Amino acid sequence: MGLRSPTLRLVARIGVAAGLTGYLLWKSHPRAVIAAAAGASWAPMAIAAALVGADRVLMAYRWVVLLCIIDPAARPPLAAVMRIFFVSTFAGTFLPASVGGDAVRAYSLARLNVNGGDAIASVFMDRMLGVASVLVMALVGLGLARELSGNIAIVLSLAVTSALCLVTVLLIFSSGVSSLAATVVNWLPAAALQNAMRRTLASIRRYAAYRRQLVNVLASSIAVQVLRVIQAYYLGRGLGIDVPLFTYFAFIPLILLAMLLPVTFNGIGTSQAAFLWFFGQAGVALPTAFALSVLFVALGIIGNLPGALLYVVSRGQRSRTAPS
Repeated sequence: MGLRSPTLRLVARIGVAAGLTGYLLWKSHPRAVIAAAAGASWAPMAIAAALVGADRVLMAYRWVVLLCIIDPAARPPLAAVMRIFFVSTFAGTFLPASVGGDAVRAYSLARLNVNGGDAIASVFMDRMLGVASVLVMALVGLGLARELSGNIAIVLSLAVTSALCLVTVLLIFSSGVSSLAATVVNWLPAAALQNAMRRTLASIRRYAAYRRQLVNVLASSIAVQVLRVIQAYYLGRGLGIDVPLFTYFAFIPLILLAMLLPVTFNGIGTSQAAFLWFFGQAGVALPTAFALSVLFVALGIIGNLPGALLYVVSRGQRSRTAPS
């Protein structure tokens, strides 16, 4: 049952994603969605695609900064770190939520003789600072669209995200919370898992000495979210959506917050629902809003494709150097 339960949960999430997406597509009228996408202007789309490269560079940069807790002598070469980042990002396209890609990244880094606790902590901090940047931008978005502040789903998402960020801050800077976490770790069933979690907690605590780097990564993460808003704006321009840029700054962070919810597979379905609901408030027709949601998700997949190329090239190199 232990092996079957995660599989069943994954299948359930894929089913929910497919069912929700199919229902929303039906509500949006498939022919109208296809017509909206077919009539798109490709110049703004090209600008959006170019901006994806910029946000991926920033995402890679912030993880490199978070490797500061690893002893410089034990730190892998930059080229190897970049390969791990991009390949794991590509692998995360096919794994449940973003956690699957994070697991691949931590495992791959540990295989390069990096302490396992440091590898997991670096990926964990990268993820949580990314979540914190979405929270910051979502609060800005809620300030721009105050009429949405009474929506229970938005308020609940903000509350849960704020709690996760607060716990992370306390794990780093509070010895009391760190001790409590260590006590909870002792309740885990396997000794190997307990040891791994203790090493990870110790590595997370070491970030307390690197406040400048944490601020740097948070600023870079916020810049990534700004780029994503601008990407959505240019996608909307390509589809002929006539709403101002500040509307995207109000809606996209809140949509990204909804996509973080572990309800479906990789945010598929929830992203379509969020785009339709939010942009419907601005008077955007359902077919156009649905097309925008699909293009926004597709843009993220396009940004992951360099990892596929690196994976294929590295496998080819290994096969050529392997003994007969």
